[in-house]
Amino acid sequence: MRPRTWVLLLAAVFAVLQLANVAGRDTPDSKNYLSYALSLSGADKREAAAATIDHFCAGRAAIAHREQNVDVVRFHAPDPAPRVLRECRDQEWRQVEARLAAGQTGGHTVPFMPERFMRIFEVRPGYPVLLVPFVSLFGVTWGVWAAGVAVTCAGGVLAFLILRTLSVSVPLALTGQALFFVLPCGATAMRPMTEGLLLVLTLAALWGCALGLEEGRTREGVAVVAAALCALFTVKHSHALFLGLCLAGAGAVLAVRRRWRGLPPVAGVTALAGAGCAGALGTVLLARLLHYPSVSESVQDLLTDHFARPDRERPWQEFFQLQGNFWTEWLRRQLWEPLFLACLAAGVPGARRRPVFGAFLVAAACTGILNQAGHPDITIWGDRLITLAWLLPVLGIPLSLGPLVRPVVVPAQGAPVGLPH
Repeated sequence: MRPRTWVLLLAAVFAVLQLANVAGRDTPDSKNYLSYALSLSGADKREAAAATIDHFCAGRAAIAHREQNVDVVRFHAPDPAPRVLRECRDQEWRQVEARLAAGQTGGHTVPFMPERFMRIFEVRPGYPVLLVPFVSLFGVTWGVWAAGVAVTCAGGVLAFLILRTLSVSVPLALTGQALFFVLPCGATAMRPMTEGLLLVLTLAALWGCALGLEEGRTREGVAVVAAALCALFTVKHSHALFLGLCLAGAGAVLAVRRRWRGLPPVAGVTALAGAGCAGALGTVLLARLLHYPSVSESVQDLLTDHFARPDRERPWQEFFQLQGNFWTEWLRRQLWEPLFLACLAAGVPGARRRPVFGAFLVAAACTGILNQAGHPDITIWGDRLITLAWLLPVLGIPLSLGPLVRPVVVPAQGAPVGLPH
């Protein structure tokens, strides 16, 4: 089969496997994105609230049903799904009705939380815009699922394209696509959250880096990186800032290292670093121009449990103290189950085999660390914030396996095939 057939086959297999979990992937933040999308499609506040609450609570009911089925004590008890569904709806509607009655009716999102918290989601239209056509065509449940499949499959295809651009063999490029699906990238990208789009757009930026490092394709690569950074601004502007800074830093390190060795600069590195720097600077300026929530507001949100408590008087002191506590506990858990650290280590040799592209790959993976550092909350769903760091093994492992895979020479049609000695 042709390579593109294998790519489509892998994506199709992944999509079929996801039928095992059509409902129940939502997090509390998923309600905000879905209600935003429904508002963009023309629903008013109450219509958007009704559809969102029904979808969210149906997922909670499905989870309760599955958990009881395997509960060794209560598996024969009555199905809890109807009760969970009813209680969830009552609780969500009670909160929404109170806030609507209090006049919290602005913006696109349904007021599931205080206005200051919802403002954070109002400035992230990228993912809701993506959801609109899927929800409009397939309804809420299947539309959210189909959007997750589309985003995740796009990430796998981009992993394949990056590796092929780097002249990696087709089997190893397919390995990178498969790794994207089976490592936590796939499960995280399937959640109705921004992380899937963050992964896809970060991979798009890395593809631009791979293109920009080829002779004669610098402009094409820089254009892809710039487009990815612009799209990231609409999805989560803090990540656009992180990726721009990391790409600029990687380019600067490469340039300084080459200069110390008395070597000419690598073609495209300066342009890619300039694109990253422009993206970071543009993100800061545009966020201020549009009056987006500041970093201090994000810290207050973290320390006050989404503004449920009074603002902290010394937020930065508490934030840095929490950082130390968080990373100590995080490292303890990683050493207990070191799969993540082992996969990162397995991706490093591949990055070293392609040191120029590898620098940009490591930089992109570091955005996951920065994203997690911005939210040092050990209870956040499934380590989703650090998921971008998994891009290092997704691309690094196939790159490191390159020397171990011997090319298969297929004799021409009709040519005699000699017997092995």
